[in-house]
Amino acid sequence: MVDSNLYVMTEDSSKLVIVVYVDDIIFGGHCNDLCKQFAEKMKYEFEMSMLGELSYFLGLQVSQRQKGIFISQMKYTKEMLKKFQMEDNKPVGTPMVVGCKLSTDDESPSVDQTRYRSMIGSLLYLTASRPDILQAVCLVARFQASPKETHLLAIKRIFKYLRGTVDYRLWYSKTDKFTLTTFSDADWEGSIDDRKSTSGGTFYLGQSLVAWHSNKQESVSLLTAEAEYIAATACCTQLIWMKRQVADYGIISAELIPIMCHNMSAINISKNPVQH
Repeated sequence: MVDSNLYVMTEDSSKLVIVVYVDDIIFGGHCNDLCKQFAEKMKYEFEMSMLGELSYFLGLQVSQRQKGIFISQMKYTKEMLKKFQMEDNKPVGTPMVVGCKLSTDDESPSVDQTRYRSMIGSLLYLTASRPDILQAVCLVARFQASPKETHLLAIKRIFKYLRGTVDYRLWYSKTDKFTLTTFSDADWEGSIDDRKSTSGGTFYLGQSLVAWHSNKQESVSLLTAEAEYIAATACCTQLIWMKRQVADYGIISAELIPIMCHNMSAINISKNPVQH
């Protein structure tokens, strides 16, 4: 979502981070005087106004506390539920039924494609702060070309789940521990149409969840270990980029970054890469 970002460090090691999106700018740092100097310089060079402490940006609500910040999309979620007439539905405990399998060959009646795509688009934007619905949303998004009633019911279940979890927020605590950790997993042959697996991963900086993904793998895995190994490889690629990114911000991470994987075969393959 961000067009560009800039990291500045002065001679006295004061840090200023600047994020630019189109004509909007977010900046912050350790030194209030440095922030004020930057604000005055920008107002002198460009016609712009200061909106004060960050509280709302691109649909994201930011609540700053003494010990950290909360990030959420509660307002957006309520507006979305109202838009699709789902604000009065009975909540459910999970975004997807356990073992849910959807297919393009579903024989149930077809539904309005425009409305279906609109619901998918709204949900995809919400995954920016709701990793708990990412897997379910990515699953139903695969059937936008020819949506069926079964697929629509799966989407409505996600909305019902959101109805009961509107106030869910991400918490980023104030800390000086910035060790990178990731958790990797794979749903072997999760797609009943092409038998491809789905890779998933979550990335933590200290105790804060900073990134997540859920993607269908490009090839068909013959074994669970192969699917898990591919998922771990995708996480490793992301971690290398994140390690370089935090280094640019002056944060020194550990040389070895753990990737948590529960498949022993995939772990043993990673320990002996000679034949792989």
